[in-house]
Amino acid sequence: MDKRRVAILISGRGSNMTALIEAAQAADFPAEIVLVVSNIAGAAGLEKAAAAGIETVTVASKPFGRDREAFERQLNDTLVAHGIDLVCLAGFLRLLTPWFVSQWDGRMLNIHPALLPSYKGLHTHERALADGVKIHGATVHFVVPEMDSGPIIMQGAVAVLDNDTPDTLARRVLAVEHRIYPDALRLVASGGTRIANGVCTSKANGSPDDALVSPAVI
Repeated sequence: MDKRRVAILISGRGSNMTALIEAAQAADFPAEIVLVVSNIAGAAGLEKAAAAGIETVTVASKPFGRDREAFERQLNDTLVAHGIDLVCLAGFLRLLTPWFVSQWDGRMLNIHPALLPSYKGLHTHERALADGVKIHGATVHFVVPEMDSGPIIMQGAVAVLDNDTPDTLARRVLAVEHRIYPDALRLVASGGTRIANGVCTSKANGSPDDALVSPAVI
């Protein structure tokens, strides 16, 4: 099996990066994590990746100032030089330009801590609690120029509890992120997804527990 070559882009500790690296160690996983790139020197995730035997590179964004595309051209050159097939964003704290996104159209994944299209942007857990939603979660999607708007690959949900705080809710959502991001990468890397008219479909089955009701009346 020819495994797809994957780069993970990070800016911090890379908790989703770790989940992807661990999943990719399975012999039957259709992708190989070959590179971790940070735009911030000394990001904690770099040490974790190196400890797992993965090559790490820092392409610092700060020296480029407001010239986002110049930074991205250097980043893109790094990815191309390593023969990367797919890119996974994992806490990469940069808004990407349409130029960079177009280079990786249909080949760049991101994970967002909300059930898109609800709660795009930041502070998703605080906003969900303020609105009183009963179900919250995470989304893996393809990246498009518009933030948090690309075709949805996979979602996972959790029940929102009456006594939840942003921190307690975030912890449960993070556990879902660590589950669905590797699964979504497996699906994409194996050729199991198709994008048509801005919608992603796949050959995967639906969840066996196809109804999450919250709160549950017992």
